[in-house]
Amino acid sequence: MFSRYQVAQRLVCVTRVTTALTIVVVGGGFATHTASAESRVETQREQWTALHDGPQDYADVHIDWDVPIRMSDGVVLKANVYRPVDAAGTVAERPLPTIVNLTPYTKLLSNLVDSAMAVPGLQPLALDLLNRVNLSGTPFSGFEDLLHALDGGTVPTMLGIDRSLIRSGYTLVVADVRGTGFSQGTWDTLGAREQLDTREVIDWAATQPWSNGKVGMSGGSYAGINQLRAAENAPPALKAIFPVEPGSDLMRDVVAPGGGIGATFLPLWLSNVNQLKLIPDMRSMLDGTFDWRWFRDRVADPSTNYDLLIQALITPSLADVPPTLAAALDRDSDFRKGILGHPDRITVPTFVYGGWHDIFANSATTLFNAIPLAANEKRLVVGDTYHANPGAGTGVPGGPPRLEVLQRVWFDKWLKNIDHGIGDFGPVTVWEQGGGWVTLDEFPQPDTTHRRVYLTATPSGTADSGYDGSLSATKPDEQRTLTVTPGLTTVCSRDTAQGAAGMTAVLDMCAKDSRIAERNALTFTSAPVGAQTIISGPMNLHLNAVHDATDGYWAATVNDVAPDGTSTVLSTGQLTASMRAVDEAKSTRSANGDYTAPHNPITLDSLRPVVPGEPVVLDIAVIPVQAVLQPGHRLRVDVFAGNSPKAVAFRPLLNNTELKPQYLRLDPAEPSFVNLPTSRPLE
Repeated sequence: MFSRYQVAQRLVCVTRVTTALTIVVVGGGFATHTASAESRVETQREQWTALHDGPQDYADVHIDWDVPIRMSDGVVLKANVYRPVDAAGTVAERPLPTIVNLTPYTKLLSNLVDSAMAVPGLQPLALDLLNRVNLSGTPFSGFEDLLHALDGGTVPTMLGIDRSLIRSGYTLVVADVRGTGFSQGTWDTLGAREQLDTREVIDWAATQPWSNGKVGMSGGSYAGINQLRAAENAPPALKAIFPVEPGSDLMRDVVAPGGGIGATFLPLWLSNVNQLKLIPDMRSMLDGTFDWRWFRDRVADPSTNYDLLIQALITPSLADVPPTLAAALDRDSDFRKGILGHPDRITVPTFVYGGWHDIFANSATTLFNAIPLAANEKRLVVGDTYHANPGAGTGVPGGPPRLEVLQRVWFDKWLKNIDHGIGDFGPVTVWEQGGGWVTLDEFPQPDTTHRRVYLTATPSGTADSGYDGSLSATKPDEQRTLTVTPGLTTVCSRDTAQGAAGMTAVLDMCAKDSRIAERNALTFTSAPVGAQTIISGPMNLHLNAVHDATDGYWAATVNDVAPDGTSTVLSTGQLTASMRAVDEAKSTRSANGDYTAPHNPITLDSLRPVVPGEPVVLDIAVIPVQAVLQPGHRLRVDVFAGNSPKAVAFRPLLNNTELKPQYLRLDPAEPSFVNLPTSRPLE
C-alpha cells in the first residue's frame, strides 16, 4: 500500500518521463527558454508546487518548547523541536531526516509568525487579499513588489519553519544563537565559538531518537550565513543546505564596502537583535523555572557591537582609533575572520537564493562560483529583490517555483534520496533586469566580453544632472575636469532602498527612477542600443580623480535608461579614496587586462594617502549583474561624491574629506572608463 506521498512521487516521475525536456543553448552557453523548455519549467513549477501544497504523510505538527542543548563549554542553547503528528494525534516515532535552523532573532518571534500562518484559513485569506492588490502604474508599485514576497515563500524559508515540509516527514530544530533569544551566553557574532555551536547543534540533532542521522539546514539572512559556515567544515551528519540571502564576505557586502559604513542597515539590524534578545521567557517566570544564567549574561552584554558602530561613526581621527575599531580594520583579527566566509571550502550540496538589490548582492553569484562542488550539487536563483522581499516573482507563470517548494525538492533529493527532477532545474536561474527570468549554464553568461566604455564630456542631451556627459567606445579627444559635490539627493535613490533592506522601495520615484538622485551627480549616457544587449558579470569603474582635501568618497551606479527618460539602477559600487589599495591576489581581470572585480583590503595598514591637487586612480568594484538593454534603451553611469544615508566613510576618513568638492578628470592619456561585460559593443 503506497502512502499519498509515494503516489505523488510516482506521478511526478511518470510525467517527467513522458514530457519532452530540452534546453537550446545559444550564443556560447546561454540557455534560453524555447517553447519546450518553457513547458518544462511550467511543468516543474506545477508538479513541485502540488507536491508541496498537497496532502502529506502526516496531519499535524507537535512542538517541544525550549529544549536545552548544552554546548561543550557548558552554555545552554534553547531550541524548539517540531515533529510531525499522524491523523490519530500520535507524534512520529520513526527516525526522520532533521532540518536545523539557528537564528539570532529569537525563535519566539519565528513561532509567533508561524502560529499566525497556521491558523486555518488565514494564509489563503491573506494571499487572496494580496492578489487583489494592484498598484501597477501607480507611484507606489514598489509596495506591491514587497508584498509579493508573501506568496513567494519568504516567510517559511527565511524563518526556517515550513509546516508542510515537516508534515511530509521531517523534524525541525529551531535554536536561538548563543546570547540571543532564550539561549544563555553572550552573542559572539559569527565568531569561532558561535560556529562551533552550530556544529554541536547539528551533532546533537543527528543523535536524537527522532533523527535518522541526516541533517539539512534552512533559514535566511543570518541563518543563511550560519549554514554556509557550517558547510565549510561540515559535520558528517550535514547533508545539504538551503541558504536564502546569505552573505559571505560581510565586510565588502554590508559592514563597510569600499570603506563606506552601512549607516542605514547596521543600526537597524543591531537594534533589532539587541532588543529582541532582552525579551525574557515569560512562561519560565510564571512556573518558577526562570533561567538566571540567561539574566546574568544579558546584564553583562546588553548591546553587542553597538560600541563598534558608534566608534566607526564618531572617532575623529586615525590617531584616536580605539582597539575595537582597529580590530575591525585588521584583516587578521577575530572580528574580520568571523565575518569572512570561505565558500571554496563548502563540501555539502548547496542551494543559494539571492537578490540583485539585496544587502548581500555582492556575495550571491561570487560565493556560488566559489563553491567547489559538482554541477548537480549546487544551484543558484537570483531575483529582482531586496533583503525584505526574497522570493517575490517566484511561483508565477514564467518564473521558478516558490522558495519553499524548491527547498522541499532539494531536501528530498539529498536527505531522502527522492529525486523529483531537481537535476533538470537551473543550474543558474536569474531575473534578467530589463527582461525576465532566464536559465544559464553558468554565471557570468559566457558569450559576453568585457570592453572599455569611456566617460567623455560630450553632452548626451538626456540627463538633468550635475553634468551630462556621454559613454563612448572611444577615448575623449580632449582633457576636461568635472566637479561633483557631496549632497543629499541620494536620500531618494535605489541605494538607500537597498541599504534599508527594501523598506523605502515603496516610492517608485526613488527606487525605480534615479532622476532625482542624479541632479547632484555626474552622468554619462550611451547612445541608444539598436539590438538587445546583455550585461552579465562584475564591472569595474576606473576613475582618474583629484581632491581638494586629503581624502574623498565616491559612489557610482550603472543604470538602464528607457526612451521616456526613466533611469533604473542595475548595480552599484562605492569607494573611499584612501581605501583604494587593491589586493591583486584576490582581484580578477578580464582578457583586456583591466580589473573586473578589484578587491580592496579595507584595513588600516593598506591606507594610501591622498595629496590634495594630485590625481589618483580609483578602481570601484560594481556588484555583478545580469541585465538586458532593450532596443532604444541607453546605458548610464552615475558618479556621486557621497552615498548618504546608505553609507558614509569611516568618521576619521570622512573628516579628512572635509566634504569638499571632488574632481573627475577625463583625460585621453589617463582615461576614466567602465569595464563592461556585454554581448555586443555599445553603439
